[in-house]
Order: sequence, then structure tokens, then C-alpha cells
Amino acid sequence: MPVAPEMITTALELPGYRIVRNFGVVRGIVVRSRSVFGTIGASFQTLVGGDITLFTTLCEKTRADAFARMADHAAEHGANAVISFRYDANEVMQGVTEVLAYGTAVQVERL
Repeated sequence: MPVAPEMITTALELPGYRIVRNFGVVRGIVVRSRSVFGTIGASFQTLVGGDITLFTTLCEKTRADAFARMADHAAEHGANAVISFRYDANEVMQGVTEVLAYGTAVQVERL
């Protein structure tokens, strides 16, 4: 069972809990490309201006998938929380992007 989302934080600690074990860095990586149809649809949206919803949806889904993979990776190590959570993204090649979710897997207990 993955680490619960409410037990994942960008902070260095979880209020009300103390860290009893550190498992180290965990990550979730997703590499996505834009589809031809999505790129064409997004090109039309750029003509009008504003939020390019096709890309917004793709980015949100990609980040959610990377987050879920990181939560699974943390649980595989025996963690019940992740601190210092961050996202990173890099273009691997034109139209192909890697999204990385990472943090420090820890075991915490309630104070």
C-alpha cells in the first residue's frame, strides 16, 4: 500500500510526528510525449490565447503519476511518510519530457 498523500510534505518534518527512521531518497519517474492530435489541438488553443488546457491536463496527469510512483517506492522501503518532497522536469528530446517526483522516505510515529 503506498504512502498516504497526507503523509507526504515539502517540509522537513510532519507536525505531530517524530521521525524514527530514515530510508533515504525515493523517486517516481514518468517520461511522456505529446501526441500528434494533442499538439495540433494545443496549437489551435494558442491562437486564441489563455490556458492551453490540453497541455495543462497532460502535465497534471504526468505529475500525479510521478507522485503515485514515488509514494509506492517509499512504501516498498517500509516508509509511512515522505518529507522534503519535490518535483523536477527535464526535456529528454523535443516533445518528450521526464517528470521526477522525489523526497526522503521516513518512518514516523505520532508524538
